[in-house]
Amino acid sequence: MTMTVREFSEATGVGAAEILKALLKAGVVANINQQIDYETAAVIAADFGIETVEYVPPQLEGIVENIRDVLAAQDPKDLKPRPPVVTIMGHVDHGKTKLLDAIRSTRVAESEAGGITQHIGAYQVELHGRKITFLDTPGHEAFTAMRARGAQVTDIVVLVVAADDGVMPQTLEAISHVKAADVPMIVAINKIDAPNANPDRVRQQLANAGVIVEQFGGDVPSVEVSAKLKKNIDGLLEIILLVADLNEYKANPNAPAVGTIVEAEMDRTRGPVATVLVQNGTLRLEDNVLVGGTTGTIRTMFNDAGKRLRFAEPATPVVILGLNDVPQAGDILQVMPDLTIAREIALQRQRKQRLEAMASTRGVSLDGLFSSIQQGKIKELNIILKADVQGSIGAIEHALEQLNTDEVQIRIIHRGTGTITESDVNLAIASHAIIIGFNARPDPAARRQAEQHGVDIRFYNIIYQLTEDIKKAMIGMLEPEYREVTEGFAEVRNTFRLPTREIVAGLYVTEGKITRQYNVRVLRNGVVIHDGRIASLKRFKDDVREVQAGYECGLIVEGFNDITTGDTMEFYRRERVERTV
Repeated sequence: MTMTVREFSEATGVGAAEILKALLKAGVVANINQQIDYETAAVIAADFGIETVEYVPPQLEGIVENIRDVLAAQDPKDLKPRPPVVTIMGHVDHGKTKLLDAIRSTRVAESEAGGITQHIGAYQVELHGRKITFLDTPGHEAFTAMRARGAQVTDIVVLVVAADDGVMPQTLEAISHVKAADVPMIVAINKIDAPNANPDRVRQQLANAGVIVEQFGGDVPSVEVSAKLKKNIDGLLEIILLVADLNEYKANPNAPAVGTIVEAEMDRTRGPVATVLVQNGTLRLEDNVLVGGTTGTIRTMFNDAGKRLRFAEPATPVVILGLNDVPQAGDILQVMPDLTIAREIALQRQRKQRLEAMASTRGVSLDGLFSSIQQGKIKELNIILKADVQGSIGAIEHALEQLNTDEVQIRIIHRGTGTITESDVNLAIASHAIIIGFNARPDPAARRQAEQHGVDIRFYNIIYQLTEDIKKAMIGMLEPEYREVTEGFAEVRNTFRLPTREIVAGLYVTEGKITRQYNVRVLRNGVVIHDGRIASLKRFKDDVREVQAGYECGLIVEGFNDITTGDTMEFYRRERVERTV
């Protein structure tokens, strides 16, 4: 049992400064967030005349950390078929939302027709008396963000591809995410009513992307639909049920309920509101529940049609009221026999989350690759590869294939061109991958997410250096390196040409700061078009050393004039870092 100096101070009523002095006398150098064990706390408490008793937390037996473990522990004779859970993904504007609307309007259970539709992030439809659950998520970003937190709620993914547009960058991203999650895929070729629709071209493009549909001799079903005309919607649902039959999705409806939070928010009038997908057991009114780091008692439960329910069986999405706080999407809900024990466990989880946040645990990194290989932790090095052009990707893939050894295999789980996005970082978290940017940089949101979760992003502009770094990392011979520290971002609002023919970029600093000593990258659509130094930095007509976020300035990039409105500038400095293996 451990606690921080701050918590010890709050528990004993002794000032934190006094406790730190006592620790120093005992030979312990600490700060207010330092963890101290029970023995140390008991000695310090005795100095202040306080008697202590070591707290023994409740046993965590039976506490669910992984839904799969729950299902694996069920007696096969208790399992019964349950509806499949489906997520729809695809490129923007290919008709994901329209398809969901078409499915919902044609196949909502008759008993719910006429009810007030509520957006709860999930809903059920019926075909031939059988139910299908759809998760209404924003796409593969939410899908992978939940996977990154250990939540696997989707049984089947429907990949929507427009018949007139074909396979697009976000289609390829979605395919990578589905393959990483290892769930069955169905291709819905939408917009077949469009004048220039060409479903066979779509199937060929999918084959080029590694998705071989059944019509081409593969094992991925494909169906042609029109969400606009509501054409062949039942055909798609029948294929979903067929895939579900092949995979035999089952759960035990008689067990205490276990599920995953899909969405959650604080409602001004109703308090914490959460959508839960029940995955095993049956959730009932008045059940006491443990949800991540919070608890509660189910007071009200209703479905997406606003109908109040008394219970919810496996694969049923419901909104619940009665939690004490707002949980996170991906948190596991578990029915508990005793609310007191549930609260104790919730407190332990909150403490653990705080400790993990302070410890800032790191993900897979190239620096630690050799030691991870030696310890048997890594047999595959997963890589997400983003480059400026498609041609670079093929060359890099070929070069990396030559590095495979008996100890470790290099696997590129996603490749693409353009900006490194938050979606790429989420995939890296979920798949324990490193990200390689070849003349490609992360956007600010992706950079923050990578820093928060310890995702290693490496930048290169020469293939030889990239392969050499990975080769050296695999044999534990990486040299000391210079680390880039990004200090600020600015966007080009306008440009001016001086009599000297130099271009002055009128900037608005969006994040961080700029100083004359920093290096600068000019980015266009997330791709590096120039990397150099600052020749001049001005505010109005005055030379300045520094410009903070929220201010405008004028900047000249040394030896580079191809700057246009809409470009982004990234400012960075380099610092030497000794590599450790």
